[in-house]
Amino acid sequence: MSKQVKFKRTEANGDLPLPSYATPGAAAMDLRACLPDGAVTVEPASLVMLSIGFCVELPQGTEMQIRARSGMALKRHLMIPNAPGTIDSDYRGEVKVGLYNYGTEPVTLNHGDRIAQAVVADVLQVDCREVSDLSDTERGAGGFGSTGVS
Repeated sequence: MSKQVKFKRTEANGDLPLPSYATPGAAAMDLRACLPDGAVTVEPASLVMLSIGFCVELPQGTEMQIRARSGMALKRHLMIPNAPGTIDSDYRGEVKVGLYNYGTEPVTLNHGDRIAQAVVADVLQVDCREVSDLSDTERGAGGFGSTGVS
């Protein structure tokens, strides 16, 4: 089932293609850096916020999750510190991606480089209620590691 997502080009974006899926089986669409004024270098232990050159209108009841691309994270040491970042369905501003360099070498990014990926997913808003007791389960209040390591 396909839902329509609307993208509005920002004034700085005169040429980037729409976010798109690299293969027919891809779960996430690639997002590109909008750097019309030239390359940006991300120094070690520093954070940059980069525009993707688009604002977005998502269908009500969905969110866009911004995630790292595996090659950027594992080979170039760039991570998204708040991953997955959430774009809400009622947000209409410019979409930006925060990239943090956890490596020891500077990383230079150019206009049009694929910097992140986005998954559009259904969300459920719930009715929060305060209660005095919760139902019992086999696990109970067992937290981190309580179900074993293997």
